[in-house]
Amino acid sequence: MHKRVVHAKGAGALGYFEVTHDITKYCAAKLFSSIGKRTPIAVRFSQVGGERGYADTVRDPRGFAIKFYTEEGIWDLVGNNTPIFFIRDPILFPSFIHTQKRNTVTNLRDYNAFWDFLTLRQESVHQVMFLFSDRGIPDGYRFMHGFGSNTFKMINAKGEPFYCKFHYKTDQGIKNLDPISAMKIAGMDPDYSTRDLYNAIAKGLYPSWTFYIQIMTLQEATKWKFNPFDVTKVWSHADFPLIPVGKLVLNRNPSNYFAEVEQIAFNPGHFVPGIEASPDRILQGRLLSYRDSQYHRVGVNHLQLPVNAPFKCPVQNYQRDGAMSFYNQDGAPNYFPNSFAGPEESLRALKLDPPFKIYGEADRIDDGPTEDNYMQASDFWNKVLNADERRRLVDNIADHLVNADLFIQERGIRMFGRVNNDFGKMLYGTLNQLRCKRDHCKN
Repeated sequence: MHKRVVHAKGAGALGYFEVTHDITKYCAAKLFSSIGKRTPIAVRFSQVGGERGYADTVRDPRGFAIKFYTEEGIWDLVGNNTPIFFIRDPILFPSFIHTQKRNTVTNLRDYNAFWDFLTLRQESVHQVMFLFSDRGIPDGYRFMHGFGSNTFKMINAKGEPFYCKFHYKTDQGIKNLDPISAMKIAGMDPDYSTRDLYNAIAKGLYPSWTFYIQIMTLQEATKWKFNPFDVTKVWSHADFPLIPVGKLVLNRNPSNYFAEVEQIAFNPGHFVPGIEASPDRILQGRLLSYRDSQYHRVGVNHLQLPVNAPFKCPVQNYQRDGAMSFYNQDGAPNYFPNSFAGPEESLRALKLDPPFKIYGEADRIDDGPTEDNYMQASDFWNKVLNADERRRLVDNIADHLVNADLFIQERGIRMFGRVNNDFGKMLYGTLNQLRCKRDHCKN
């Protein structure tokens, strides 16, 4: 089995999702059908850019993927610990990942590539600020939030659609590491977060998260002040309040790490009736790319592996044979249509899949120069961070950015200066101090 290109190092656990609030007026998925209903889940936490040998305490977004084993099949909610992302155009994703990996000549981390790309794609500024804020290094996986990040669509039993975002808030409270502590832990215990999760569950300290949704009507989406499918932006909680749904609880460690954590394969294209994709461009790109990656990494029959199989309902499809195939569905026909009771389309799924209008021209559009990339980043600086948090954000960015070429540093100063003039000035001053210290300037 090949290693993961992204999200390479991870930890996992199993548990359940329990419904605590009725959201059937928004969604007809059976896992939400009644209060108290429990659905088995598997969760994998990970680092996005790091390799398998990386320390758990590096500054990097964390993956937070959930596999729901429902009676209607698998639903994979494949998210991160951030509500936003660096880019809004899926065609840029391979380039973005290249900038997070090692230089092809030196085999070292490439600060020029990292900052060159992000300062040229200024829609990244919101996520970059989140990454270099205090929450950029979570104190283990139990003490961070999770987000579906993308915009999805829910359908209720009447066939009425709603756009939604998913949030899962840690019940343990947010805890983060400062850079010095993170560096010390990396040297003493590079598997710190993995160990913390495993030991907590082994001791019966089962971590949990409260699961919420935000809802936007289709009519609101057509008139909203910004593109609601732009994954570089959040939906304001004041405009679209968090609606409680249930609890995610992890109460079992894997008995075989390779079988249950390394071989698990999450795919945003795995939906159940009542939950669908939206026109979110990054999500649309993810629907295609994950399956290709898993065919390469795990194999064409990876959905037959127990950790990936929808064990609460029978597997019924027209795929047979291929590498590592061990279940031929009891000889059921492998062609459609047929006269021998082969699988058919779900009438329930068809009923819950109403058409919706697509607006605008189909074209290759780069909206980077025209879209407002700074409104929410400015709110993050002005309304979310206090003075001490702003100071630490500047210091964290400067410590990293100072390793890039001077012209890239200057572009970064201009980018953050557009967020807030004081932000740019503070970053300029801090970078000057760091360069002077490095170059042994004379006063």
